[in-house]
Formats: sequence, structure tokens, C-alpha cells
Amino acid sequence: MSKTLLSPIIVGTMNWGVWDKNLTPKEMENLIQICLENKITTFDHADIYGSYTTEADFGKAFAASKISREKLQLISKCGIQMIAENRKNTIKHYDYSKEYIIWSVENSLKKLKTDYLDVFLLHRPSPLMQADEIAEAVEKLRTEGKIIDFGLSNFTTSQTELIRQKIDVSYNQVQFSATNYEPMVDGSFDYMQMHGIRPMSWNPLGTIFREDDKKTRRLKKLLATLVSKYSLGSDTILLSWILRHPAKVIPIAGTVNVARIQSLMKAVELELEKEDWFAIWTESMGDDVP
Repeated sequence: MSKTLLSPIIVGTMNWGVWDKNLTPKEMENLIQICLENKITTFDHADIYGSYTTEADFGKAFAASKISREKLQLISKCGIQMIAENRKNTIKHYDYSKEYIIWSVENSLKKLKTDYLDVFLLHRPSPLMQADEIAEAVEKLRTEGKIIDFGLSNFTTSQTELIRQKIDVSYNQVQFSATNYEPMVDGSFDYMQMHGIRPMSWNPLGTIFREDDKKTRRLKKLLATLVSKYSLGSDTILLSWILRHPAKVIPIAGTVNVARIQSLMKAVELELEKEDWFAIWTESMGDDVP
């Protein structure tokens, strides 16, 4: 079970740096302030974001902001070794050796200018990962106060169980949305509820605004009626759909648009009617529920 209280919606920082928006430290500082003003206090990082640069940029912004560390929660991940200017890798691979996990967390702490991570996740499962070695690294980091909660990202139930046999797992960050709803039907969310693991959802809006196909057209048509009914935006309704699931999924919103950030928490307040929830799932499937 988690020891950390995260905000009901998390802000993802993957697009903040050179991979997309290329925000300056001052722009990041302003964005952090706007998030906190709107009760979004949890920020999702990974060592690889911005080809290993976004954590450091965020850290500069956080330090300059003079915000008390207790007012926000920081998540980061490790394990993916990318080909990048600041790494000697010759091929993209995964590394979950005890030494690398500890080094990576300590490196993230330096970059983020913090003494601890509220949540530390293993980014993607590796066929070569040794559960005992991972547990030793995590236990050491916990004992030293460098991480509070530990979790996984993109792990199947069997991979999660492999790790959970050796050390407590509090979170699993998976792809989940109205268009990518597999975790709620393949047993993943059932397993997480049984074992006190809280799901986080990356790409919570799915493909609705990115692709034009039969599925997204059906959903857009339905969403147009729901927008009119609830007087809220499509993105708010889609986040509310995720929040309605009993697994208590926490969506990770990747937007840097101030107006959208300001409206994110409306999804928490919205009580989506049961038939509307099923209507969204039905249009995604393209058929009635069984």
C-alpha cells in the first residue's frame, strides 16, 4: 500500500523539455506554480525524458521557485538505457542491476534538486531483471530515505507478481484510456485491486484526438452530446471516465496548456452517469457489452 498521498490527477513532464515544448526553466517554474494553484501537486518524471535532460531543467525551475518540497510530490523512473549524447550506449536496452538502480535514483535526486522521490518506478520490464537484486536496491534506497514508495510501469500481472514476491509494490503505471481499455478487461486492474496496487494511466485521452478512424469517429460523435449535457470539455469527460473505475486509477495529463491545466480537476468533481460511462465503452468497442 502507498504511504504517499498523490493528487487525483498527475501532471506528466515528458513533453516539457527538448522532446517537445522545450520550455525554459522560467516557463517551467510558472507551470509548476499554476499546477499547484489548481491542486495538481504530483509531477511524473523519468530519467530518459528529454534524452536525460528534463529532470535537470525541472530541478532548476523547482529550486528557483522556492516552493516547499512538502507541497509537491515527485515521481521518477529508471531502467531504459537509450542512445544519447550523455550515455555510452550503443543499443537501446534495459538495466535493472542493483548498482544501476541506486545510481539512477541518486542521479535523479541531484537533477531534481531534492532529497527524496515520493514514488520510484521501474520504467519497463526486462527479460533479464532479477527480482532479488531489484528488491535489494529498493530496500536500500528506502532505508536511506531516498524513496518513499516503489512501483512499476508497463508491467504485466505476472511480471508484477514476480517483483511483488520480493518487495511491496504500490503502483503500476500503464496505458489506459477509453480507446485503450485492455487493463480493465484482461485482469490487470482486478489483480491490482486484490493486492493494493494503485494504477496510474499514461496517455489517458488515448487516440481520440490523434487518429481518425471508425472508433474515434464514433467516440467523437458521442462526446459531442456529452459535452452538451455536462457543459464540460471532451478531455474532462474522458478523464472522468477513467476516474470512475473502482481501481482508483490516477490519470497522467501531459498538457502544458494553462487553460486545460486549470480545468483538469473538474474531471474529479464530475459524476459521470453510469449509462454514459457504458456508452463511452460501447462506442470504443463498436458493439454492445456482452
